[in-house]
Amino acid sequence: MQTNTSNKKIRAVAKHIHMSPHKVRRVVSQIRGRSYEQALMILEFMPYRACNPILQLLSSAAANANHNFGLSKTNLFISEIQVDKGTFFKRFQPRAQGRGYPIHKPTCHITIVLNILPK
Repeated sequence: MQTNTSNKKIRAVAKHIHMSPHKVRRVVSQIRGRSYEQALMILEFMPYRACNPILQLLSSAAANANHNFGLSKTNLFISEIQVDKGTFFKRFQPRAQGRGYPIHKPTCHITIVLNILPK
């Protein structure tokens, strides 16, 4: 993290979220570039399951900004948000005649970078 007052970037990362990256990107694309307060309102009322971990991560990033840098949450906006593919949980579904079919349960990593609104 930069400590320069003109270029503060606040990061928060959530790893191994038990959700498909494709489904999370659908929600993330709606809040990219928005202010912190707008993103909170959008995430509150979207009907997707992916909103909860993103909402928690956004709140955590804002708390980091407040605690580490003393910044107000109203002056923040989402400068970068990305969703990366994580590892798969590998399971087996029992099938007929002693066979087992593999089931891959996807995970993802979400990274949020907040920045100060330009004046």
